[in-house]
Amino acid sequence: MDILFIYYVPSGGVETLNRQRSAALKAAGIQSHFLYYRMERTLVNDHEAPLHIKSDENEIRSLIESTRFDAIVVTSDYLLLPKIRSWGYTGKLIFEIQGLGSQETARTVLTYAISYITPSANCILSSKTPHIMQMLGELYPGFPAYFMDNCFDAERFTHRTSAASVKPIIGWIGRLEDNKNWREFLLIAHLFSNAFFLDADFYMFEDHTLSAPEERAQFDALRNMLGLESKLTVLSNIPNQEMTEYFSRMADSGGFLCSTSKVEGFGYAIVEAMSCGCPVLSTNSDGVQSSIIHNVTGKFYTLGNIHEACLEGLELIQNKETRARIQASALAHIKEHFSNQKYSQSFLEMLCSI
Repeated sequence: MDILFIYYVPSGGVETLNRQRSAALKAAGIQSHFLYYRMERTLVNDHEAPLHIKSDENEIRSLIESTRFDAIVVTSDYLLLPKIRSWGYTGKLIFEIQGLGSQETARTVLTYAISYITPSANCILSSKTPHIMQMLGELYPGFPAYFMDNCFDAERFTHRTSAASVKPIIGWIGRLEDNKNWREFLLIAHLFSNAFFLDADFYMFEDHTLSAPEERAQFDALRNMLGLESKLTVLSNIPNQEMTEYFSRMADSGGFLCSTSKVEGFGYAIVEAMSCGCPVLSTNSDGVQSSIIHNVTGKFYTLGNIHEACLEGLELIQNKETRARIQASALAHIKEHFSNQKYSQSFLEMLCSI
């Protein structure tokens, strides 16, 4: 069985999901193929499957006609669905929801997309994001929708022994855009340093190709205004496998990963950190509830409350017993709930029922 997955760019959480499910589905006898419209950077992580970069509709049509995919999964780009049907494709066509941003944006997009999705797609696929599940019930009553936890191979992406760090390392991962809420991380770093007098290093991992120039200018200005130049390290486009080393360093340093997002669908960076033994402090950004249980597998703080964030973060750094318990519980949780076997089984059940 051959399945084509289509998305805009090989970056972020969707790219991680695609690489993870490539392995999961291959073990179940499914050959995945991946098509991205454009490549914003030279680095493309290995998908261990055929990968295409095409934006020309004639080339996309030719690929679909020549390969005869058993199913096609279109992520986010609902405008493509009727075009694929107009090209004569009669196989299973699935619309996948990922990265719609704020709840207001998600509602606007899903409302507008009804006339594109329902006549063309066989079903909708989404991770178990509470606000998406609720909206689909309201906007698409009776239309087939499948919700499944994303998959993650915790045996391959795991802790590595790292060089000892003198200071705790507190990390952040995301694009420089409003929903990822990078401003809040800078404010947390400033409060840690100037009110709690924490001597720590702060690392921000981002993709510089996906940020708007005005957003980057605002970032540079706020960083300088807060006096974080010497404390903050910004790294761009780190190969995914190298992130195991950074997460391991954060874990071994006594630090943690801080997620400040307003809304997340799943939050792969959180799961990757947990798999390497790095504790996570996060806003309760909806989709992350599948991985974070407060004070069990991680910690939540209230969006916008940077003082609370610092207090919760300090407990992760200073309370060794709590830290160790959360690290162990987080790893056990992702191994139980996000296994490749569970994902491939759920995916096959979806394919058989549409």
